[in-house]
Amino acid sequence: MSEALSLSALSDLAGAIRERIARAVVGQDSAVDHLLVALFARGHVLLEGPPGTAKTLLAQSFAATLGLQFGRIQFTPDLMPGDILGSNLFNFQTSQFTLTRGPIFCDLLLGDEINRTPPKTQAALLEAMQERRVTLDGTAHRLPDHFMVVATQNPIESQGVYPLPEAQLDRFLFKLTIPYPDAQEEARIIARYGAQGSPEPITPILSRDQLAAADATVAGITLAQPLVDYIVRLIRATRESADLSCGASPRAGVLLAHAARARAALAGRDYVLPDDVKALAPAVLRHRLLLSPAAEIEGRQAEGLVAEIIARTEAPR
Repeated sequence: MSEALSLSALSDLAGAIRERIARAVVGQDSAVDHLLVALFARGHVLLEGPPGTAKTLLAQSFAATLGLQFGRIQFTPDLMPGDILGSNLFNFQTSQFTLTRGPIFCDLLLGDEINRTPPKTQAALLEAMQERRVTLDGTAHRLPDHFMVVATQNPIESQGVYPLPEAQLDRFLFKLTIPYPDAQEEARIIARYGAQGSPEPITPILSRDQLAAADATVAGITLAQPLVDYIVRLIRATRESADLSCGASPRAGVLLAHAARARAALAGRDYVLPDDVKALAPAVLRHRLLLSPAAEIEGRQAEGLVAEIIARTEAPR
């Protein structure tokens, strides 16, 4: 087992990662923070936002900065599971089957426009996201320990899309909403990329050994029982709301606990605060809740309901 980084070293490293990504991606500070938390919480991220808001650039820059092997799949209606996973092909020269690995065999997989492909192909990701392995012709193949899916989807278009089923949505630790930049950020984007066209290449600032050491640091973060009870109250409150026909599962609570510990470590603390849970709960819960028919008629939004639940759930002092 790798020797853990000190908390101050991990916090400094996180700051350096944020600064390096900011050279390529203007704004999106919150998204970068959530991606860092997801990496050390061993979670996957769904990015939702309009076209042209740097979702792909964000994932590429994140992988490059952390020295992660990057893979990309452009999801289309005719994409097949084998296009993601790979297949065993017969080699006539050796008279044996040879494994041809698909793009899923990487550290960070970008699934662009994941809701453009049919459910059968979407389901090909399920085992990989949950078990970090791929089964081909009855043989299991391990994926890297830090295998991470960053999927994107466009909320604007509704033609030719296949909404992700609840089972697959539940595999994502976070759903992040990527907004349009504000006026100052948009001016910086145009000034930067209108002049040079494309971002400068990013050199990694994190080695495999450092990544393993950071994992060991996160593993040592304390989650006190009052914080566990607080997470339980939040999760159960989603099931008791009259505005929701389906609340969050126990998996949501487990993932929220993992994420809170990672956030505490990245902030240089060896313990979790209620603020860690509050800050991460919206991204953990927003895609796991189904509105009741009455709430839909009233125009309620899951985002607002999550905020109400957090506000009225008593936190430890």
